[in-house]
Amino acid sequence: MPSRRSQIEMTPEEQEEFLAAGWTLQVASIGTQGYPHLVAMWYGMIDGEIHFTTFAKAQKLLNLERDPRITCMLESGEQYQELRGLVVEGDAEVIQGDPDLVLQVMAAIGVKRGGGDGNGDAAMMPSDVQRKQAAKRAVVRVHAKRVISWDHNKLGGTY
Repeated sequence: MPSRRSQIEMTPEEQEEFLAAGWTLQVASIGTQGYPHLVAMWYGMIDGEIHFTTFAKAQKLLNLERDPRITCMLESGEQYQELRGLVVEGDAEVIQGDPDLVLQVMAAIGVKRGGGDGNGDAAMMPSDVQRKQAAKRAVVRVHAKRVISWDHNKLGGTY
């Protein structure tokens, strides 16, 4: 039977919508022993790229500073015919010492979680606590090199 991969791929627009609506990203870096180090991260989309924040001393950040290769996966659906997802392979850019960018990423995540409009809405203004937290965090920006996607809804219930 021929591959149905081309039938279930998401268009670039569908990928963008899926990432904009998603909640928790599975993020894999390469651990010190060479095994994948997999964590779940909230993320935001800024200028079409995945961004997330993490504590500056987090293992994932240490891994990415040593080897910037990263794989991210977002998925949804419970039944086979509902499964949707995408995998982004690329290089991580680790950005340290930029609390304003940390706050921008936190705001992008907050908007997804229902807080404010991302354009200075009072609910999204950084508090003193957020500013203190931002000083201890770094940002990871994912530069995608390859995207693999699937949307089983496109099969119309047939396999």
